[in-house]
This record gives sequence, structure tokens and C-alpha cells, in this order.
Amino acid sequence: MSPAWPGARAVLRLGGLTLLLLLLLLLCPQAARGDCSLPPNIPNAQPDLKGLTSFPEQSIITYKCDQGFVKIPGQPDSVVCLKNNEWSNITEFCNRSCNFPARLLFASLKKPYNQQNYFPLGSVVEYECRLGYKRDHSLSGKITCLQNFTWSKPDEFCKRKSCPNPGEITNGHINIATDILFGSSITFSCNTGYELVGETSSYCIIVGQTLGWSDPLPECKESTQIVDVTQTPQKPTTANIPATELPSAPQRPTTVKAPATQSQAVPQETTPFQTRSTSKSKETLPVGASTIVSGHTFITLTVLFMTLATIG
Repeated sequence: MSPAWPGARAVLRLGGLTLLLLLLLLLCPQAARGDCSLPPNIPNAQPDLKGLTSFPEQSIITYKCDQGFVKIPGQPDSVVCLKNNEWSNITEFCNRSCNFPARLLFASLKKPYNQQNYFPLGSVVEYECRLGYKRDHSLSGKITCLQNFTWSKPDEFCKRKSCPNPGEITNGHINIATDILFGSSITFSCNTGYELVGETSSYCIIVGQTLGWSDPLPECKESTQIVDVTQTPQKPTTANIPATELPSAPQRPTTVKAPATQSQAVPQETTPFQTRSTSKSKETLPVGASTIVSGHTFITLTVLFMTLATIG
């Protein structure tokens, strides 16, 4: 091998390294030129970095307020990477705020309070009555954001309106449980001998921009089943007569069991009866029995005597 060959190989290696360095030098400056470092820290807010540490020119980073803080309306919440490798100016834009005011059953927030979400300390909002309610001007319709960033307790400054008089039902009644104010209900009933045709109740509701009843009044028409209705209760009365006798059925087995008990007692009574009769026979037949016994004794003795005579 020629001694010049190793030198050539060394030159080739150096040339390759040189080309690689040149490529790196060409690429790195382009990536670094105009880049911004991490954006500035903003009180009560955190930037959305998306995991990056350097940002090219015109990059936009947006901040998000910490929990318990709200963005001040009109204040910017983002920064831009400029040509001089610096970020655009930004000021503190997150502040403590009361939560959105509570929704009241009888009132709603007036404009523009119902369209905002930032309520700093000392903020005052005002309500207006909903449909179906009327304003009580002796009570305040406002609440305030207090130092602990909670709202003051609202007064019940709106009262329920009243529905119109429901009227009357011919041959019937309108039953009012409490009142005829918004949200209340009434029920209907008919006199004896009449039946109700229509709804049995109605509610005081919002109808358009005012109050009215949910259903019209029913009618009370003369019943065509008056006779049947009066006779119907009599049928169960008649049917109940055998029903009252039916419980006696279980009593019959009880009656049957009674003689069965007595029939079992018969042999128990017979045994002492026979014993008594036997004892009585011994006591009441001393005369007749003695005669019979004497007769039998005489015959027995005669037979024995004759037997002995025969043997002798």
C-alpha cells in the first residue's frame, strides 16, 4: 500500500467533519435568530407554554387566571414575541371577584349585570321582578360583593301577583286551598246528583304578559245514573248476608269434633260403668245370688258323692 494513502483517508475524514460543521452553523443561527425566551411572569396567572422553552418571532402566548381570580374585562391576557427577541408589554389582568350572582326564583339580574362575569370587591348589582311578581319598593333589590368575596343576602323584594277571580260553577263549587296567587291551584266539585264534565283542577300560570288559569271551568251536569247509584250500595248489603254466614262454616267442623270427642269418651265411661255394675251386682244380689250359689254347691256335692260311691 502506498504511504500516501493513509494521508488521503485522513483528509477525507476532515473534509466530512468540516461539511457537517458547516451545515450545523447554517441551520442553528436560523433557528436561534429572533427567538424569545420564556414569557414574563404575571401575578395570579399562568402562561400556556405547550411544553416549549423558546419561541420564534410572532409567537403568541396566552395566560390563564389562577383559581379564584377572574380576568379584568378589557385587559389583554396574551404576549407576542417581537423582532428584538423580547415580549410585548402586558400588565396584571387577573383579580379577585365574587362569583356570578345567585339566580332568584322571583327576580332576574338587570342588564348589563347579566352579561358580565367580573365582580370585584364592592360591586353592586340590581335585580328586576320576573313575570308573575310585582315589586315591593319598601325592600332593596340590590346586593353587594363583600370583603370575603361573597354576596350580601337579597331581600324578598318581589311578591306574587294574583290571578283573576275564577268565577262560579252552576250546581258546583270552586275549592280554594290557600289563595289564588301565582303558582296556586284550585279544584272543582259538583253538588249531589250532578257529575263533573271537564278538568278537576286549574293552576294560576303566566299567560302572555299577565296571569291566568291553566284550564277553563268545568260543567256540572245532572247525573243520569242517580237511581243506579242509590241502588248500587244495596247490592253489596244483600251480598254481605251470606258472607256473614260463611264464617259459620269453619264452626261446623268444630261441632263435628265435639261428638268425636264424646265418642272417644264412651269406652272410658263404659269401663267404670261395667265396674260399677259388677260391684253393684255383688251388693244388690246377695239373696238371689246366694240361692243360685247354694244350688250349684248342692249339685256339685251330689255329683262328687255319686262319683265316690261308684268308685267305692
